[in-house]
Amino acid sequence: MKKNFLVISALSSMVLISCNSNGSGSNNYTDSTDSKKGAVDLNKEKFDSTNMKADTKFVVTAADGGMLEVQCGTLALTKGNLPEVKNLGQMMVNDHSKANEEMKALATSKNISIPTVLGTDNQSKYDKLASKAGKDFDKAYTELMVSDHKEDIDEFKKEVSNGKDTALKSWAAGKISTLEHHLQMSQSTETLVKNKKQQ
Repeated sequence: MKKNFLVISALSSMVLISCNSNGSGSNNYTDSTDSKKGAVDLNKEKFDSTNMKADTKFVVTAADGGMLEVQCGTLALTKGNLPEVKNLGQMMVNDHSKANEEMKALATSKNISIPTVLGTDNQSKYDKLASKAGKDFDKAYTELMVSDHKEDIDEFKKEVSNGKDTALKSWAAGKISTLEHHLQMSQSTETLVKNKKQQ
């Protein structure tokens, strides 16, 4: 009887050891699988290009707009009729050239390709402006600067609110006050041009 009890005890111990071993192995396998799944999901999130879709659109739009400001400002320096219009053009060339360089560096760090020539819409705006001369140029240029900077401010504010990339959002936020100043100067110059035209 005592011998049978010892055999049963030994068998019970072996079963328990076997169960614990399988349970432990099973748990390790499950944890490993879950961990791998988590890693895959995180990598997909990190490298999913759709996460940067809004930021990429902002960078391309801002780069295109920045080029337009510089090229139109350069036109104003040669074709502007009033000195105030030439001054406005010089401010645009200076400020937007600097901003364009900053944008280029940021885009490069994010592996975002930016345009090197004007897009179709902005090229059309430039061509239309380039066809003007004298007072007509002053009027067209200041009107374009007012409407364009209103659009710019909206785009930059959207990036600050909706963008995913913190560096781009921070850069955009830092440019809004400059764009608002450009808008104010454009509006003042536009009013001056209109008043001069009426005299």
